[in-house]
Amino acid sequence: MPTKKITKRWLYNSFLVILVFLSAIIIAFSLAIRSYYYNSVLTVMKNTAAVQNANLINYSEDNTVDFSASVRKMVEDFNEKNHMELMAIDKSGKVIITSSGFSPSAQIQMSDYLSALTSPSREAYDFGSLNGESVLSYTLLAPNVDDSNLSALRYVVSLTAVKRQIYILIAAAGIVGAAIIFFVILSSSYFINSIINPIDEVRKVALQISKGDFSAHLNKITDDEIGELCDSINAMALELQENEKMKNDFISSVSHELRTPLTAIKGWAETLMDDSVDRDTTKKGIGVIIKESERLSGMVEELLDFSRLQSGRLKLTLAKLDLVAELSDAVLMFTERAKQEQISLIYDEPIDILPIMGDANRLRQVFVNILDNALKYSDAGDTVTILVQKYDNKAVITIKDTGIGIAAQDLPKIKTRFYKANATRRGSGIGLAVADEIVAMHNGTLELNSQEGIGTAVLITLPLA
Repeated sequence: MPTKKITKRWLYNSFLVILVFLSAIIIAFSLAIRSYYYNSVLTVMKNTAAVQNANLINYSEDNTVDFSASVRKMVEDFNEKNHMELMAIDKSGKVIITSSGFSPSAQIQMSDYLSALTSPSREAYDFGSLNGESVLSYTLLAPNVDDSNLSALRYVVSLTAVKRQIYILIAAAGIVGAAIIFFVILSSSYFINSIINPIDEVRKVALQISKGDFSAHLNKITDDEIGELCDSINAMALELQENEKMKNDFISSVSHELRTPLTAIKGWAETLMDDSVDRDTTKKGIGVIIKESERLSGMVEELLDFSRLQSGRLKLTLAKLDLVAELSDAVLMFTERAKQEQISLIYDEPIDILPIMGDANRLRQVFVNILDNALKYSDAGDTVTILVQKYDNKAVITIKDTGIGIAAQDLPKIKTRFYKANATRRGSGIGLAVADEIVAMHNGTLELNSQEGIGTAVLITLPLA
C-alpha cells in the first residue's frame, strides 16, 4: 500500500536524520564533559603543584632548615592526601617517599616523569593505571638545589569518581536523547496518521471514481493541502458526473436525431415501393428523403469535426478571403427556411470588404451552426438579425434572435461539449462547442448573451488581415 511507502520514506529520511543528529550531539556532549572534568582535575593538580614548588624554593633559600627533612615533612603532611597522592622522586628516577606513607613495592612506570625531563616547561601529565585503577598523573620537576637528591614531585589522582560522574552525565544525556526520540516518534506518528489516513480515504474514493462511481465523495477533514486535494477530487467527481450525464443525454439525443430522419427515409422508401403511388407523391417522398439524408450527413459531419477537434486532427487551410461574402452565402442558405417557419431574417449586407486570413469552409460552418441555432430556438413571428461591424481592425458579427433564450443557470455551460440547455429542440449539443473551437483557432472569440424568454445574441469577433 502507498501508506507503507510513505512511512518507510519518513523512517529512512526524517527519523534516521534525527537519530544521527542526536547521536552526534550526545557524542560531542560526552567528549566535552570528559574533557571538562579531566581538565578541571589537571588544573587543580597544577595549582597544588605550584604551591608545593614554591615551598621547595623557600626551603632551598632558607639556610636554617634541612632541605631533605623539610621535603619529607612536606610530603608526609600533604594537605590534599585524601584526594591525591604526592610522590617525591630522586635523581635516579625512584620514588623515595609518598604522602600515603607506603613506598611502591616495585619500580613503576612513570611516563609523565620521563616526559617532564625532556619538556621545556619542566612538567608533563599522563593518563594511566595504578593497581588496576584509572589515574591521572602529573609531574613537575623540582628546582635545582645543591647537595639535594630530589628530582621531581609527582601527583597522582584516581579518576574513578570522575569517570562515575561522567558516566552519570552521559547516561542523563542518553535518557534525554531517548526521550526526544520517543517524543519525535509519538508526534510524528500522529502527524503521519493525520496524512496517511486522509490519503488512504482519497485512494479509496479515487478507486471508486476510476470504476465509474462518480457519486463518491470525500469529507473535508482539514483546511490544509489535503483539504484542498479533497475539494479538487470532489469537484472532479462532480464534473465527471455532469460530463457522464451530458454524454448519456448526448447519446440519447443523437440516437433520437438519427432515428427521426431514418424513420422518415424508411417510411417514404417503403411507400415509394408501391407501384400505385402517383408522381406528385413520389416527388414529395424523394424530396423528403433527400432533405433527411442531408440532415443525416450534416450530423455525421458535425460528429466527425468534433472527433477531429478532440484528437487535434482538425486543421485549417488559411487563405485571404472576404468575411462578408462567406457570411452572405450562409445567410442565403437559411432565407427560404426562415420564410417557411415564418421567422423574419434581417440582414443588411455591408458594402465594404472585410478581408481576413481564415478557412472559408470552417468559417461558413460556424455561421451555419449559429444561424441554425437561432432559427431552431425561435418560433413563428420571431426575428433573427445579422449585423456586421468593424472595430479596431477587428470584425464583429452579431447574430441576434428573439427566441426562447437561455436560462441563467445554463448560460455558463452552453459552450460545453454534449451540453443541451433545451432538450425539447433538436440538436446534438456539440455544434456550438465545435464553432467555438473553430473561432478560437482563427484567434477570435465567440460570446453569448441571453435572457430566457427574450432572446439570444451571439458575438463573433475575428481579426482582420
